[in-house]
Amino acid sequence: MKSYLKQVIEDNKKREQQYAIERQAEIDNPKTLDNRRDFLKKTALGGISLSALMGLSLSDTLAETTSNVNRLSNPSDLKITDMRYCVTSVLGRTAIIRIDTNQGIYGLGEVRDGADPRYALMLKSRILGENPCNVERVFKIIKQFGGQGRQAGGVCGVEMALWDLCGKAYNVPAWQLLGGRYRDKVRLYADTPEGNNPKEQQERIKYRTEVQGYTWLKMDVSIRDIINIPGCLVNPEIMKQGSNAYQGGYMSYSNTKHPFTGIQITEKGLEELAKRVEAVRNMVGWEIPISTDHYGHIDMNNCIRLGKALEKYRLAWLEDMVPWQYWQQHKTITEALETPTLTGEDIYLLENFKDLIHNHAVDIVHPDLASSGGLLETKRIGDYAEEFGIAMAMHQAGTPVSFMANVHCAAATQNFLSLEHHSVDLPWWEDMVKTTWGGKMIEKGYANVPLTAPGLGIELNDEVVKQHLNKSDTSYFEPTTEWDEKRSWDRTWS
Repeated sequence: MKSYLKQVIEDNKKREQQYAIERQAEIDNPKTLDNRRDFLKKTALGGISLSALMGLSLSDTLAETTSNVNRLSNPSDLKITDMRYCVTSVLGRTAIIRIDTNQGIYGLGEVRDGADPRYALMLKSRILGENPCNVERVFKIIKQFGGQGRQAGGVCGVEMALWDLCGKAYNVPAWQLLGGRYRDKVRLYADTPEGNNPKEQQERIKYRTEVQGYTWLKMDVSIRDIINIPGCLVNPEIMKQGSNAYQGGYMSYSNTKHPFTGIQITEKGLEELAKRVEAVRNMVGWEIPISTDHYGHIDMNNCIRLGKALEKYRLAWLEDMVPWQYWQQHKTITEALETPTLTGEDIYLLENFKDLIHNHAVDIVHPDLASSGGLLETKRIGDYAEEFGIAMAMHQAGTPVSFMANVHCAAATQNFLSLEHHSVDLPWWEDMVKTTWGGKMIEKGYANVPLTAPGLGIELNDEVVKQHLNKSDTSYFEPTTEWDEKRSWDRTWS
């Protein structure tokens, strides 16, 4: 305990020094508004520094640091004063945001993988001065600036940070603010590891299930795996369309919706894909669920043919077979197959899930909390689906910040099945944060739900995060005063 406290004190000392430098730079900046400058000057006065207490005993230190400091804040007077960010290299590019307040506490959020932090920064002027504990009020102010997929990243990142702040202000976990929890551990699903040969893959799968402890896996069943086998695909030429085979420009294969590619899978192609699934099923066994994804841009009829070819392997679900907007096609696929179907990782807001749910177009909804609207909106999606007998799994591919936001939401949602963990094999991923309850985030394929830690239950490990910033932007929570001024009239109705 003593050594841990010393480490906390040392980390805090470094943070204080860095903040003092940043604070002075902002005071000296001619663009800083007067009220903001006054606040910064006041924060330099009074207060107590943990780093100044090294000479005290453990009990004296704890007593001194808690005697005259209101660590839980005064929630009714809490105001948002700033938003800053850093861009990590997780999944290529994933931004973390920090929302600061007038009482020294802050909240962490995340802009979804592959999205621009400016999706969040442009919201800063809309939320400055708001009380972060009024989560739904602030959400409604910024809701209109979200869109489908990554375009929702800013709104969702802010919403995550608000729940983190609100939990810290009231000293309760985020799941408690959502209505309480159904579970203490959240089941995770992970990618099925591949190998250079069947023996290597078998060893890696054994490590995933027996050592790492994952009890739910997911694998790709992609037409890309058979594109170079003669006689497997009709019209594979379109897959080369664009500046490269996958992403390319607006008219590339990756930007062509599934009904419009003209690609068909031959009987030989179906046999080859089935062989791949059978091999994994034999390695994994029948007790562990296997989900599938990334089939390629094929039309509804080929999706049904592929689904029927894989039915005997009792897959947990077939994911995103066609774009989510085509709920009628999803319904046709769902009614044609025995294997559960699923979609939702790019859908923003409950209102856009309703056609899928009302029409039972899928068996499972699959929101990504960093796109669907954040913690409360995702819980609403799950609760609404439950009323129609539909389960909810959760897509997640980001840093530990969004991961923990998902954990709190999953704990509070009854019809939850499993949460994706996309960075299982990234050795430094868990080290990006420290849990504020002292336990591990993940143990044997399950995420631990923080039972007492306030907010999301994590703090950033600054040194580790700094080691893994995206090379295109290595700034670290620097001032963002250029985003302070609101320059538009936002009302969408007359």
